[in-house]
Amino acid sequence: MRILLTGATGFVGKALVSELMQKNFNVSIAVRQKSNLFPGNVKQFVVGDFEGDPDFSTSLTKINCVIHLAGKAHVLDKSKATVLDEFRKINTELTLNLAKQAITAGVERFIFLSSIGVNGNQNTRPFLEIDASNPQDPYAISKYEAEQGLLQLAENSNLEVVIIRPPLVYGNNAPGNFGRLLQWANAGFILPLPLGVVNNTRSLIAIDNLVSFIIVCTLHPKAANEIFLISDDNNLSTTELLKKIATAFNKKALLLPIPVSWMIFVAKLLGKEADAVRLFSSLIIDSSKARNLLDWRPVTTMDEQLYKIAENEKNI
Repeated sequence: MRILLTGATGFVGKALVSELMQKNFNVSIAVRQKSNLFPGNVKQFVVGDFEGDPDFSTSLTKINCVIHLAGKAHVLDKSKATVLDEFRKINTELTLNLAKQAITAGVERFIFLSSIGVNGNQNTRPFLEIDASNPQDPYAISKYEAEQGLLQLAENSNLEVVIIRPPLVYGNNAPGNFGRLLQWANAGFILPLPLGVVNNTRSLIAIDNLVSFIIVCTLHPKAANEIFLISDDNNLSTTELLKKIATAFNKKALLLPIPVSWMIFVAKLLGKEADAVRLFSSLIIDSSKARNLLDWRPVTTMDEQLYKIAENEKNI
């Protein structure tokens, strides 16, 4: 199995390359510029600026499967004409450009890491693959448009497409909100947080579980032309997550029982209402399709992954 990976230098990409190498896959990566993060047996193809209509043809020679992780998660310059257009350049246009070149090269399978945001930002019952898509923000819209383009390409070619929509991914060196929680837990002292009574329910996925599932999707015949929602076995509240992180780091969580309505009010005054709603709302995934169709099971629990993170932090 010859695999070409994009986004190899990112949070998920580095973990995936490491596991693929351990399982003796033939791994190549397409990068903007050469990286020293990988061993010599990972072949690197420098394709330049991903926003500049890159030519992947050389890197796609004799490749069986493309795993496309590269994406834009943030637009820092909000003054741009439209934020959506900035997301589209990487999340939509680059994806479809790469897929078209993969078809020309005779690639058999294309795995696309999308986002649960395509389903929506919150729910009261678990999201399913058959639910109508409801992307709410520019990032999710750009991922949804890429999905639609890929499925259309699959209908008109021999390329098998696999779309994976994960929720928040956590693990060593996780970016974003989870990374900030780890910084909080790993601090020399723990500041009190007003998150003691957040009674929501969230689905998350450990990086080890996501990597495991992606690898299953490279090989399993029944994954072809399917969409998968994927998560850990257990859901939990934001409050429970903070307690688990503190326990893994052998710290005591100082969580003040401040009503959520108060915190949303303050966040609104600070212009952070959308962030607060995401933190306090519920987002639940039903990933039974992945388990039933592909016979996949999580390879680790949340507690195990959190302790692994804590041990890694101790050794830095």
